[in-house]
Amino acid sequence: MKKIRVGLISGGRSGEHEVSLRSAESILKAIDRSKYDVIPITISHEGRWEPFTISPDPLAQRQIDVVFPILHGTYGEDGTVQGLFELANIPYVGAGVLGSAAGMDKDVMKRLFRDAGLPIVDYWVLPKRDVDSFLRADIQSLSYPVFVKPANLGSSVGITKVHAAEELPAALATAAEYDRKIVVEKGVDAREIELSVLGNNDPIASLPGEIIPSREFYDYKAKYVDENSRLLIPAPLEAIQTNDAQRLAIAAFKVLECSGMARVDLFLERSTGKFYVNEINTLPGFTSISMYPKLWDTSGIPYPELIDRLITLAIERHAEKNKLRTKY
Repeated sequence: MKKIRVGLISGGRSGEHEVSLRSAESILKAIDRSKYDVIPITISHEGRWEPFTISPDPLAQRQIDVVFPILHGTYGEDGTVQGLFELANIPYVGAGVLGSAAGMDKDVMKRLFRDAGLPIVDYWVLPKRDVDSFLRADIQSLSYPVFVKPANLGSSVGITKVHAAEELPAALATAAEYDRKIVVEKGVDAREIELSVLGNNDPIASLPGEIIPSREFYDYKAKYVDENSRLLIPAPLEAIQTNDAQRLAIAAFKVLECSGMARVDLFLERSTGKFYVNEINTLPGFTSISMYPKLWDTSGIPYPELIDRLITLAIERHAEKNKLRTKY
C-alpha cells in the first residue's frame, strides 16, 4: 500500500516557536511509519521555510498528500497559513481559515461565544493606541483582579494578572509588546477545566482535565518551565458537571465552525459552581505530555491513533469540500 506523505510543519514566526518544535518532535516519534512518510518542514523565526516550500504550483502539490501544521500562535494558528493551504488545494489538519482566525482573536472569539449564548466572564478590549486614555480613565473602578492579555497569542505569552490599579500600566505595556489589541478580563476564583474536541461535522469531547498551576495562575513558566504544575486527568467532577463541560466544549467548537481538533478551556467558579467558556485553542500543544493528547489517551484514544484520526479527518474534509462547484 502506498504511504501517505505528510508535511509536518513546525516553528513559525510567533512567540510559541519553541513549543511548536517540541510538538513536532513528539509527532515524529509517534506517527505510524508503516502508513505515513513524513516530510519535516521548519519555519524559522524570520519566516524561512526549510527544506520545502509550499506553493499553488501543481508540481509542488505532488510532494505531499496532507499537511500537519503544528504551528502554535500567530502566522500558524490564526488562519494565515491555512489560507495558503486552501489556495494550494492541499488537505491540512485542524480548523479552516474562519475557525482559526476567530479562535486566535480573543475579542472576536468571546463576542461569538456571547452572541451564541455561551457563558463568558466580563471583559474589555482596547487598541494599543488607546492605552494611555484607558489609564487616564477611572481605572480604580475596575474590579480587581483582572487579567491583561494580547488579543492574538497563546501559551499564556504576554499575560499578566493584575491585583491593583498601580500594576495595570506595566501589564498593558507587556501585552502591547505582542499585539495591537489588548484584552482586559475580569478575574474569577475558579478551577481551570480543559477538554479536547475531535471531529469535523460530528465532534466529540474528551473527559475533562483540571489544571493545578504551580504559580498564581497557569502562565508560560507554569506550563513549560516549572515542573510542579499538576494535571488531574480526569478532573474530579460530578457526572452532571462532566456532561455540562463536554456540552459547552462541543458548543464552542461548533460556534467557531472548527474542524479536526481544538482544546476548550473552561472556568468552574468555586462560589457558584457555574462554568464559563474561557477560550478555544485550535492548534493546542501537541507533545506527548500536552493536555490535548493526554485527555484523549485517558478517554481511550492513544497518541499514535490520535495522529492517525486527525490526518484522516483532514483528508475527509478536503474531499468533501472538493465536491463543491467552483465554476458557474
